[in-house]
Amino acid sequence: MQKKEEDQAAKLVRYGAGVVTGGAGALLVCLLVLLLASVGISRGAVGEHLLYQITVAGCVAGAFAGGMLAVHRCGTRGLIVGLCTGAVLFLLLLTIGVIFFEARSIEQGGIGLACGCLCGGAAAGLLGRGKKKSAKKKRRK
Repeated sequence: MQKKEEDQAAKLVRYGAGVVTGGAGALLVCLLVLLLASVGISRGAVGEHLLYQITVAGCVAGAFAGGMLAVHRCGTRGLIVGLCTGAVLFLLLLTIGVIFFEARSIEQGGIGLACGCLCGGAAAGLLGRGKKKSAKKKRRK
């Protein structure tokens, strides 16, 4: 008797690889948004007083993009995968902040960054799942 389902270890590896890949993609998108914002601030097009809001928006955009990548790679359990991708992004940002800037982001507005990362990942998980198969299509296979 052949087993059609993947065993649990293979599923865990697939989900873990998808979440880590999504987290890396989220970090790249977040850094790109922040680079564009810094160019806008240096040219005077964007006010410097909006720095925190732009940072949170960059976290949301990055987590959304990385979450979409992770959800498409994993295929199922979109909300959990999206939230985990947002958590990975936040942990990467926290680690970068501690290593390079010797600052703890939790004490300096990190709650907003965490909420932005988790909300962006959750939105990607909810929107990136795709359509569910109908009962007829399931029976035909």
